This record gives sequence, C-alpha cells and structure tokens, in this order.
Amino acid sequence: MTTPGTTIFVARLLGLDVFDPHGDRIGRLRDVVVVNRSQNRPPAVVGLVIEVPGKKRVFVPMTRVNAIDASQIITSGLINMRRFEQRGAEQLVVADLFDRRVTLRDGSGDATVEDVGIEASRSGDWSAVELYVRRQVRGSRLSLRRGERLIVDWADALQGSSVEPQGATQFLAAHEDLKAADFAEAMHDMTEKRRLEVAAELQDERLADVLQELPDDHQVEILTSFDAERAAHVLEEMDPDDAADLLNELPDEQKEALLGLMEPEDAKDVRRLLSYEEGTAGSIMTPLPVVVAPEATVAEALAMVRKEELTPALASLICVVRPPLETPTGRYIGVVHIQQLLRSAPPEQLGNLVDSTLEPISDMAPLSEVARILATYNLTAVPVVNDQSRLVGLVTIDDLLDHLLPEDWREHTDEEWTA
Repeated sequence: MTTPGTTIFVARLLGLDVFDPHGDRIGRLRDVVVVNRSQNRPPAVVGLVIEVPGKKRVFVPMTRVNAIDASQIITSGLINMRRFEQRGAEQLVVADLFDRRVTLRDGSGDATVEDVGIEASRSGDWSAVELYVRRQVRGSRLSLRRGERLIVDWADALQGSSVEPQGATQFLAAHEDLKAADFAEAMHDMTEKRRLEVAAELQDERLADVLQELPDDHQVEILTSFDAERAAHVLEEMDPDDAADLLNELPDEQKEALLGLMEPEDAKDVRRLLSYEEGTAGSIMTPLPVVVAPEATVAEALAMVRKEELTPALASLICVVRPPLETPTGRYIGVVHIQQLLRSAPPEQLGNLVDSTLEPISDMAPLSEVARILATYNLTAVPVVNDQSRLVGLVTIDDLLDHLLPEDWREHTDEEWTA
C-alpha cells in the first residue's frame, strides 16, 4: 500500500492494472497528470490517465485513488467514463515530460528527463518531487546514452531554469530497435501533437512501416500533416495495398494529387489496386509477389525469397508464369511452395516442381471465398489471376485478416478478444 513520504517513479507504474475496491479490474495506467504550483512548491499530481476497454482513456482524480504499490492501483471505484481531454495547465508525465531536455540549476549542464518520481504526503496529497535524468557529459562526443544518470529534486531542474520541448529525437534513439508494430503501439498511446512530432522525425522508409500498423485515423492524421511531396515519398515506401487503403481514406482531389507526385511505377501499382471494388480479392492483394519463369532454378528462387523485405507469407509461395514476369504477367502456370524448394536440388527447374492442384482465385472473388480457400488448404497466401488467366497478385493471410477484423481491431484490449 502507499506509504506517505515514499517516492514512486512513474515509469515503473505504467501498464499496471487498476482495480476498484471489490477487486474488479477497471483498466491500465497509461499516464499521470500534474499541474505546476508556486515556485517554491513541486507540481501537484492531480490524477491518473487510465485506459479502459475499447482503448478509451479516462481521467481518475487522485482523490479517488486509494492505494498504489508495485503491482496494482486501487481506486474508490467511482470513475467518470468520459474520454480524457488535457486542459491548458495540465501536463502529462509520459507524453510531455519524458525525454524533455532541461538545464540543471547547479550549473553542471544539460540533462534529459527519463522518469518522474511522485510522492504522497500525510494529508493524502500527491506531488511530483524528483526527476531521474541522464546528464550530458560536458565536452564529450559520446551519445547522451553514455551520460551520467542521477536523481535530482524537481526544483533543481525545472524551477528557474531553461526547459526545451520534449525532443522526438531522444524518443527515436531510445526506441530504434522496436518492431514496426510495437513502435506503432507506442505512437498510438501519444497525444496528437507528440505523435506528429515523432512522425516528422522518422525516415520515410521507417515511417512507412510504422504507418501501416496504425489505425486509419492516425494514418490520415500523420500523412495530411506533411507537405504533399513528403506525403508522396512516404506512400512510395509503403506496400502498394496499404498505400491504396490509406489513399482511399482521403478526398478524391487529394488522392489524385498525391498519385500524381508519386513515381510512375509506384503509382501504377497503387492505381491498379484502387480500380477494384472494395471487398474483392483484387482490392486487398499485393501486386508484388515472387514471380519466376518455369526455366528458373531452385537456387535462383531461394535467392529471391531470402530478401529481407519479403514477409514470411509472401516468401511462402513462388508463382511460376510465362513472361512477362511483372504483374499482370504472362499466362499463370502454378506455384512452388517454399518447403518444396528446400527439399529439391539447387539446379532443378521450377517448371518441374509446380503444384498444379492449387487453383488461383479470381481478382473479383469476394473475401469470403478467399478465406475459405486459405482455411481449406492451410495456406498463408493464394495467387490471384484476372479473367485472362494472367497473374495479378497474391493475397496473404495478413491482408485478409486486416479486412475481416473490425476496423478498430488495433484498439481492442486483450480482455475484449477473450470475452
């Protein structure tokens, strides 16, 4: 339970379950709200931001927090379920203060805030009393990560000293190893202002990967915050099917303007996907499967599927066609499964290994048919042909799931999926 005078650091509390007095889980802690007071007093902790089912964030005043410890937070149970909106005087510890650059009052240099310590008084009021910071080594060319870490009183870093806005570059440096989906989850938890700052600092290729993992509204929010030229570059880096889905969320005039700024080859693939009616195999396929001629060898095909940018689903099927080999290709012959490649001699020609029992699907087939075929034959991908039997793309299991799951599936909690 909470002991007056004991400092608790916010980063250690993030993600903790929040319960009512009866032990029923309400949600998870996502942030802490503070408000500055007079110069001689540390900021007041006025409440918690709790994520409840549906990924909605609500505000819980500290007056309704009964206890905080290392494993849980207990409230009075009287929670207003209205969505949290930050007010002018309020600061969010995670969204606004973490990674903020400060000047230490003792003259020892600049530092970056990594954590904030909060503490309850005997009267039950909470304050932000300490900062855990990483101090830059004066005269050093080393990264800030190599600087000294120390705990300082709030007044020693913020009162009467210069404070720079929270730096997106520090966030990127600290999270550079995250997978795109995990990075997107971190961005989803940010305020709109912070999310746009981080997006602006990302390289186009990295941003494209992350953008594909965000909900539609965040994708549109970020893309439309850029000038048209950069937005077009980001779309070029995205998978054509994801770029088409994002463009479909924009007004027609803006969509055409961005397509006109894209490289012609990239725009051609996206336009082809946009031409299909929603809910068809053609509308969700990737137009860039692994394609080879029947004379290609096992060794050549293995070299192609080793490419790092290929997803496991795309690499699982090698499509064999007559030239031309770019979609729409020449006549579709069949596929070779990755397991068959691994079991065959390197010089073997793929034309001898084709699985002719796997029928391709029409580009106009409904998604229900795509799902039935993938489930029936235990596939992770299925080839797509047009009415002239020319290969036009590949539907992968992740493409299908993205369209079969609810539009807001990324925002559901674990409990909602198991309910």
